[in-house]
Amino acid sequence: MYSILLSAGWPIWPLLIISILGLAIAIERAWYLRQVNVLPKAALETAFILANQISKQKSINEAQISQLAQSAPAAPLLACVLLEKSVNHNADAALEEIQAVAQGTFLKLDRYLGALATIATVAPLLGLFGTVIGMIEIFGSQGAVAGNVGSPQQLAHGISVALYNTAFGLLIAIPALAAWRGLRAMANQRQRECEEFTRQIFKKLYPSNS
Repeated sequence: MYSILLSAGWPIWPLLIISILGLAIAIERAWYLRQVNVLPKAALETAFILANQISKQKSINEAQISQLAQSAPAAPLLACVLLEKSVNHNADAALEEIQAVAQGTFLKLDRYLGALATIATVAPLLGLFGTVIGMIEIFGSQGAVAGNVGSPQQLAHGISVALYNTAFGLLIAIPALAAWRGLRAMANQRQRECEEFTRQIFKKLYPSNS
């Protein structure tokens, strides 16, 4: 592998760097966007239990809600719905604050996905740049630049730089694009789940507005 990197020349190093970065983002997002992490069953059960208590007793246990908010990435959204009942008895006013918290929650789900999409777009361009560098070396070896006698070694090196960089660019871009599409779908699914569970809790607390 090291000999291949040497044969590909210096243009391969930016590709290697973004490939490591893309792999790290894909692994981190795949782990983060699991349902058991974003919306664990225990947090959902706690949120609905508290919602039932609030709707029946009209009292709010802020300590339990604060503990709920720290239990999962999407839990602050559920906690916000519960807390807004004590601040805003008007459903429309509560809804505005809930939407603001929802936007922050969704930003957490989308984090780094833009960078992964950029890697999928940039990788083929970097591969093309390496190909151009290789072609320049090929023409240089044939005397098109300096007027020297062609060097077979330099010609072979130029060809290897061109082909290796093209291949590496595509090898990075294709998995990065596939990972982005898959993670984008996971993030959208988590957002829909957050919206649905938030809507259910909201209806429990504001039955007249459901």
